[in-house]
Amino acid sequence: MAKGANQKLKCLYLAKILLENTDEENAMTMSDILAALAMNGIKAERKSIYDDLEALRVFGIDVVARKGKSYEYFIGKRDFQLAELKLLVDAVQSSKFITERKSEQLIKKVEQLASKKQAEQLQRQICIKNRVKTMNESIYYNVDKIHTAISNGCKICFKYFEWKVSFTGGEKLKKQLKRNGSNYIISPWELTWDDENYYLIGYDSLSKMIKHYRVDKMMSIELSPEKRDGQEHFNSFNLSDYQKKTFSMFGGKEEKVTMQFSNNMIGVVVDRFGKDIIISKCDENSFQLTVGVNVSPQFLGWIFALGDDVKILSPKSVVAQMKKQSKKVSKLYKDKEKK
Repeated sequence: MAKGANQKLKCLYLAKILLENTDEENAMTMSDILAALAMNGIKAERKSIYDDLEALRVFGIDVVARKGKSYEYFIGKRDFQLAELKLLVDAVQSSKFITERKSEQLIKKVEQLASKKQAEQLQRQICIKNRVKTMNESIYYNVDKIHTAISNGCKICFKYFEWKVSFTGGEKLKKQLKRNGSNYIISPWELTWDDENYYLIGYDSLSKMIKHYRVDKMMSIELSPEKRDGQEHFNSFNLSDYQKKTFSMFGGKEEKVTMQFSNNMIGVVVDRFGKDIIISKCDENSFQLTVGVNVSPQFLGWIFALGDDVKILSPKSVVAQMKKQSKKVSKLYKDKEKK
């Protein structure tokens, strides 16, 4: 590159050097700055650097001069504070719906929002190798297509699969398309993150129902020229209520279920159903609560997990389901003991 071209880029290189190498705890002297510019083929006088630093400030970059034995310069305020970047890294790391490879790529990009020294602190947080991550690399693009469809107000078509175990052939874990590979045609309205997975919530015109789908299990998503429908169902749709009723996003018949909890379970109840609940006293050691839930095996499993600290009181149909499930599980372990 010609010397003149280098000089024209001097202010840009200066910004890059400061953004990459400085923060409140790591500053550069004027000699450091001149040396860094020289490494990029740019010779400069101190006076011109003072003018360039002021130009960067006017442009909106927070260049701070700190007086010590000599003046030191660093980038003060950034778009993201280090604590905020750590939160972003944690979110990417813990997101099961983002593949391991995509997680690493995103974290590398997040690191570029900090100085090199700050990025080292972010790198120390990266521990994603042994975390359970999705195997569907296309989820990143699925989410983008769904957002586009929601913005355009159109339907989408896609194929949907489930995992099956097979002991014939090489692979034991195989994808099996649902509906024999036929397309799903859905009106997309919401995207939500629940129980460590990403879900599309949309309207199925054929069944005239609101349904949800795991985004990482969607394949071959295409935008349809058809306008989406179901607006009347989503005018009063409350995503928070929907998630509270739907355990682990598994469907089931919605029922008003009354349960009796030990008093020490109040924290668990609030975490699940929120603070806007109405509870009543059963006795000195317990309370009862009535909430609308989609009764599914996952809901019954949640009840199982709480042991004798919770009991379903009504309706009788749900009590019967719980008894039936309890007998099935108990029989399974009795059979094993006999063997």
